[in-house]
Amino acid sequence: MTPSRRFFSFEGVDGSGKSTQARLLAQSLREAGLPVTLTREPGGSTGAEEIRSLVLEGDPDRWSAETELLLFTAARRDHVEKTILPALEAGHIVITDRFADSTRLYQGLRGELTDTVDILHRTMIGIDPDLTFLIDIPAEIGLARAQARADTEQRFEDMGLDLQRRMRDGFLELAKAPRFRIIDGARDQGTIAADILATAMAYLDAC
Repeated sequence: MTPSRRFFSFEGVDGSGKSTQARLLAQSLREAGLPVTLTREPGGSTGAEEIRSLVLEGDPDRWSAETELLLFTAARRDHVEKTILPALEAGHIVITDRFADSTRLYQGLRGELTDTVDILHRTMIGIDPDLTFLIDIPAEIGLARAQARADTEQRFEDMGLDLQRRMRDGFLELAKAPRFRIIDGARDQGTIAADILATAMAYLDAC
């Protein structure tokens, strides 16, 4: 259980722009005088960052979905212990670029491991974000953007368009939960950022 209601996450298919929007929200909230910790998954702590390269780089067949799930869970446990909970306890708004919803899809849905994901999450993680922004764009656009980056963290993009389409459908299904806000990611960056900031401030004002 989080010690506050100020744990935000950003989700979406690869190339959706969620990382940019997470950074812009953190910047705007800091400019408003609010304490913010911006982090990411996989990663966000020293141990989790070491795992990041293992799961995001290399051949698409490097790991099975089962092995990925264990690696992501280990990274998330360290992230929660070392970064997220201490920041929340210090009164910060925590903004993470991806959290357990990505694992529910990229490993749970892809590997038919949904029940296993849920069990590991309950027993080893135990928290979910209070507010989740789903940056929604067509999978084709997201994949094209992600591939254009041409960096080394392309393992999931290399799994192809069919996976990205399945992940988008899965995110939209998850977004039926009350903590989600679906954000149209096909608009210009500034308009999206303003929409997210207004939503975040309304949520914080209501807390």
